[in-house]
Amino acid sequence: MGFRYFAVAHHVDFATAPDLAIRLHNYPACWEAWFDARHLGRFDPIHRASHVASVGFQWSQVPNLIRMTTGDRQVLSEARRFGIGEGFTIPAHVPGEYNGSCSFAVASGDDFPEHHVLIAQLVGGLAFETARRLSLPSRAPTPTSPLTDRQRDCVLWAARGKTDWEIARILGVSHETVIQHLKHARERYGVQKRAHLAVMALFDGSICFSDIFIR
Repeated sequence: MGFRYFAVAHHVDFATAPDLAIRLHNYPACWEAWFDARHLGRFDPIHRASHVASVGFQWSQVPNLIRMTTGDRQVLSEARRFGIGEGFTIPAHVPGEYNGSCSFAVASGDDFPEHHVLIAQLVGGLAFETARRLSLPSRAPTPTSPLTDRQRDCVLWAARGKTDWEIARILGVSHETVIQHLKHARERYGVQKRAHLAVMALFDGSICFSDIFIR
């Protein structure tokens, strides 16, 4: 497709990453060492931009997706210094798993093949899913939602900032019933706090941000 480099990876710190994370790439080894030494797996600007995108984007568009810091600009500058030029990243989001992406990049100074962006979008999505499926035998299966329908309702309203009493009024159940639903939901996830409960439910797809921030 006219690209020099590729990377299929979960967005984790590979210096301390669990064995379940995926990373396949042909970037220069010196870039990988520089990247890992700074624990950029979770904070790389390209990775962060992919968390707010649903389709592929060119790296030059990243300042339009996230607020860039001085450190972010340094990362992109260092990438060019290591020979990595303009790139294109396809986000990959699977509920209950680490966020990831597939990226393609040209060498510094080479022209970016804009006419191959659509193909890169299709190939990138397939590449990440293929790597994910190949790794499944060594990974724990993705669990289904551990919440009952009523527990999910209570967690959703709690995530929207409602008190137990308000949730009871909204759902037409007793105050004690809501308390018990949320208690059992926390037990299912093994957490103690309401905020942690909401995060866990978001992480496995039981609820989603669009559910919480309804218009």
